[in-house]
Amino acid sequence: MASVHFSRALLAPRHWLTWVGVGVWFLVAQLPYRLQLAMARGLSPLLRKNKKRLHQAQTNLRLCFPELSDAEREILLKETLFSTAMAVFETGIAWFWPKSRLRRLFTITGVEHVEQARAEGQGALLLSLHFTTLDIGSAMLGQHVNYDGMYRPHANAVYDYLQKTRREAYCKGGMAFSRDNVRAMVSQLRKGRMIWYAPDRDLGEKMSVFVPFFGVQTATVTATGQFARMGRAKIIPFTQRRLDDGSGYAVTIHPPFENYPTGDDIADARRVNEFMEQEILKCPGQYFWAQPRFKTRPEGEPSVY
Repeated sequence: MASVHFSRALLAPRHWLTWVGVGVWFLVAQLPYRLQLAMARGLSPLLRKNKKRLHQAQTNLRLCFPELSDAEREILLKETLFSTAMAVFETGIAWFWPKSRLRRLFTITGVEHVEQARAEGQGALLLSLHFTTLDIGSAMLGQHVNYDGMYRPHANAVYDYLQKTRREAYCKGGMAFSRDNVRAMVSQLRKGRMIWYAPDRDLGEKMSVFVPFFGVQTATVTATGQFARMGRAKIIPFTQRRLDDGSGYAVTIHPPFENYPTGDDIADARRVNEFMEQEILKCPGQYFWAQPRFKTRPEGEPSVY
């Protein structure tokens, strides 16, 4: 679980273009926040060129919001594309802004729920979900909560180094370890640590049960309840929302789940999906719809994509 360290191999010529891109990203991140919002709004139509992601987003919105008209779903799609474009700028803010500047951009409520768990000497899974604001929300959370996190290693060595080290910098002493490192997660939970965890990805039928998500039978991982049980930990959800007036963000730490896990994988998975549904409905355009959330289908059902 030790932090990765910079090595001379990262300066090899094959990585030079990536470093140039990182430099540009850093400079853009220093621009005024509202200018970055405007740039994201202007660039978002370009995301329509990624036909695969566009189709996934359109399909997911059609399945999850069948009550909306085509025109209403198109408005929601435009907001989704904007939020997806803004995620690049928000990640730059999360990685490259000093903490003092970031503090001026958000408010946070519910910290007492984490403090209560800490006072009881109990670890917790900080249940998150894949809003496009994922990285900036985690950085803002780190200003008030000391936690570790899980991440997906990247094939690009420079990007992998940056995402791990920058995410570990969100809070003092924080560690980021591979999402496959179950032993590390359980060990940290039993030590009373807080662990960032977002289970809303399709990881296949082997690791999941099918429960509704916006009315669609969805492969939902059972690991949330299993980790809570093995780590003797609470489930404390948190979310973040980009404010409509462009002034910043509201971060909310929610009360812990009660009577969780129950030992019933289906009931526990449904509980997680219900929470996610209610939070997504507060800002549906900020959820990352351009993912194959419904790739795994129940036996006999055709692919939706």
